Amino acid sequence: MEKIRVGIIGAGGIAAKLHLPELAEIAEVEIAVLGGRKQSRLKRLSELFGVPHTTDSYDEILSDKSIDAVVIALPHPLHVSYGLTALAEGKHVFMQKPLSTSFEEADQFVEAVDSFDRVVFALPYVSKPHVLAARKMVEDGSLGVVSSATARFSHGGPEVYYATIQEILQEEPENELWFFDAEHAEVGALFDMGVYAIAHLVAILGSVKSVSCRMTTMHKPTQLEDTATAILEFESGALGTAETGWCDGARTYAFSIHGSESKVVNPSLTGDLIHLRPSSKVDEDAPLLESKLDLSAFPNISGHQHWIDCIQQGCQPPISNVYFARHVTEILLKCLESAHRRCVVNVQSRLQ
Repeated sequence: MEKIRVGIIGAGGIAAKLHLPELAEIAEVEIAVLGGRKQSRLKRLSELFGVPHTTDSYDEILSDKSIDAVVIALPHPLHVSYGLTALAEGKHVFMQKPLSTSFEEADQFVEAVDSFDRVVFALPYVSKPHVLAARKMVEDGSLGVVSSATARFSHGGPEVYYATIQEILQEEPENELWFFDAEHAEVGALFDMGVYAIAHLVAILGSVKSVSCRMTTMHKPTQLEDTATAILEFESGALGTAETGWCDGARTYAFSIHGSESKVVNPSLTGDLIHLRPSSKVDEDAPLLESKLDLSAFPNISGHQHWIDCIQQGCQPPISNVYFARHVTEILLKCLESAHRRCVVNVQSRLQ
């Protein structure tokens, strides 16, 4: 079978830590070209991952007819503009999170995807066994009536994250990171890390119809928020709490879904799912029945492998698609509006 030739646009941290390592492990993929602005990074990453060609021109990659698919691994505000060009050039697209910092852009991108016969993958991290299992339990009623859910995704901040990246790239630490630059990044911890918390809850519980959010800046050298909490009202009537931030040195990546009959908990920093049930419905102090769920029935593959599988099958991802990404983008934007106006804000888009 002929390999899918992939070009990567952006030679920064996320390309070094995620996109290049995962794509390099996929037999059906040839990483044909890497584009970036820093020659030192292009040289280091091309040698590390065996990429035969590098360029400082993103347009060169997008216009290359031999490239089948591209990964957009650029800062948040640049995603859609390059994604639109990629679609127009006939490329399949893997879009780095978040989709956009503008709902108008997100809407424009969805329209473009509908117009072109290309596979677009977005927010890939929700297509994981523990998320899919929790989603199924909600759908089949295993938890009873789901009334609420929580998700928290937070870490010690971009400078902690980039310490690992700088080790990969063999670079000296930077005093200024683009994440903290309000003009460059446009959005802070809510879009950077809160996107994970919100996307997990939406993947499991479905569409959100309103949000209420509060944000603050507690510790980081930025005008942007470094801490945020949002209350999400789902179409089902359930309530969800999404917490995030750059001030959690011990890191938290976890969620829990609470139903009238039982609940499931994803312990922080794991891919496990724990099912807890009451041993008695009339004894408040009765012990809980706890079991670690077998997730082997759900595919455990990387987001990039899922993208390649969808390209080969000629279908859009069932969850991590542009409609999902647009809905999450609107939720994030409405969270910003809610925090600034200090009120509940309705969400207009829905999952498809």
